[in-house]
Amino acid sequence: MKHVLLALTVCATLGWSVSPARAHDAYDDSESHPLRVAAYALHPVGFALEWLVARPFHFLLSEPHLEPIFGHVPHENPYGDYRAYQNEAVPE
Repeated sequence: MKHVLLALTVCATLGWSVSPARAHDAYDDSESHPLRVAAYALHPVGFALEWLVARPFHFLLSEPHLEPIFGHVPHENPYGDYRAYQNEAVPE
């Protein structure tokens, strides 16, 4: 009898705590394309490889004293002519 009461209590608690399932955006048929489904599986792998392999590799090779050895050149400033704020009190 205790087991039945416990099972009913658990079922009732889970039933009241469940919210309806909703998607974050509208679904369309392009999301069921086989290549899109494969991309859903492969994207986390690519994301992990970028953050665990490519970014640390770039960080090591872009060190100023190693740039001439590996042929790395600094990238252009993404802000155009705008200089990033330097927290230094330099009189001009």
